Amino acid sequence: MQIQGNPYDWPYNGALDPNKTALLVIDMQIDFCGKGGYVDRMGYDLSLTARAIAPIRKLLEAVRATPGMTVIHTREGHRPDLADLPANKRWRSKQIGAEIGSSGPAGKILVRGEPGWNIIDELKPIDGEIVIDKPGKGSFYATDLDLILLNKGITHLILTGITTDVCVHTTMREANDRGYECLILEDCTGATDYDNHLAALKMVTMQGGVFGSVSSSEQVIGALGSLRPKFVGQ
Repeated sequence: MQIQGNPYDWPYNGALDPNKTALLVIDMQIDFCGKGGYVDRMGYDLSLTARAIAPIRKLLEAVRATPGMTVIHTREGHRPDLADLPANKRWRSKQIGAEIGSSGPAGKILVRGEPGWNIIDELKPIDGEIVIDKPGKGSFYATDLDLILLNKGITHLILTGITTDVCVHTTMREANDRGYECLILEDCTGATDYDNHLAALKMVTMQGGVFGSVSSSEQVIGALGSLRPKFVGQ
């Protein structure tokens, strides 16, 4: 289904400046898209979150080949002692049979250092890429993400990862309130319910793009490709 949202036209002049743009790869962890992880334990269809893996992998290759661009990965997880886990979050996870902190096939659910907490091998960060560990849904909450972006002069964010309606959308809203221009990619995101995925994308496009713009990895890769000749010989 084609998303009836904003095309690849960032607000203002639509320019893509690699030195001011960061690719966010949000929570591509075993717990959210791998066998035996949190989402799998809850009984959801893993293909709905795993759909983002191949497009993100291809996009990462293009971004890594573009000088000046920043890549930031995030991981949701809690301290081994669960001191940073709110009681309501733990209670809700228990109601659906996947209590955070309990043991499963991928180790203790959403606990830092456990197998399920790791980013999947297909999208593993490489040297020089930033990893943000977060205890909540948004990537700005209780992290140094905003400070990192400000120090690097980042003004534009390309959002990918899972899930579209929860961690990705929360991060986009947080970023929008902080003045960052945001672009979310339809094929590089996924939710545990496809209708929720579509609804989350539609929300972005309302009111002239209240949170940013919606596009696809193909359009971004094409835009990055058009930039590369500028760097040849420099």
